[in-house]
Amino acid sequence: MERDMNYLTFALAKGRLAKKAMELLESIGITCEEMKDPSSRKLIFVNEDLKLKFFLAKAPDVPTYVEYGAADIGVVGKDTIMEEDRRNYEVLNLGFGACRMCVCGPAEAEELLKHHEMIRVATKYPHIAKDYFYNRKLQTVDIIKLNGSIELAPIVGLSDVIVDIVETGSTLRENGLVVLEEICDLSARMIVNQVSMRMESERINELIGKIKEIL
Repeated sequence: MERDMNYLTFALAKGRLAKKAMELLESIGITCEEMKDPSSRKLIFVNEDLKLKFFLAKAPDVPTYVEYGAADIGVVGKDTIMEEDRRNYEVLNLGFGACRMCVCGPAEAEELLKHHEMIRVATKYPHIAKDYFYNRKLQTVDIIKLNGSIELAPIVGLSDVIVDIVETGSTLRENGLVVLEEICDLSARMIVNQVSMRMESERINELIGKIKEIL
């Protein structure tokens, strides 16, 4: 895909992260009025003065767009970066969207985790779960990939525990589940394409520097 080299292109994870990212960019003088029009059906938004382009993508696709150079810069959650495991530079922890990746389940499942038993783990994040159990805990588990309502799995007996994102923990509590182990802290990160980092290093490093000042 040929790209006009004098534009820097941002891929933003749709939803809250994109909104927060644009607020952050506005605070360093980067705006994109087109994006504020809720009725717009455009896919790519342009700031001609600053030679910047923006597009919104589903979170799991953002690291892919950046790795292949369809975007120079991406903003996405650390959970997605870990799960997708793409070749990009992670340059900034933006701090917003903070939460934790945890192993959760009914309180009695804690014993199963202590004794390295063969257990079933349901998750939207099979890559993260496998890395945690196989490489960090050295525990062999059966990982079941689900796409939604992960809390349901231990309640209906599909799995012993789940690996999921925990923000406040209220959904867990409502369903009689608890955090059993913490895997890592998560938040929004800025990633950069490896070639762009070389070719556009001046512009990108200037941008990183400005954001660092206000973080």
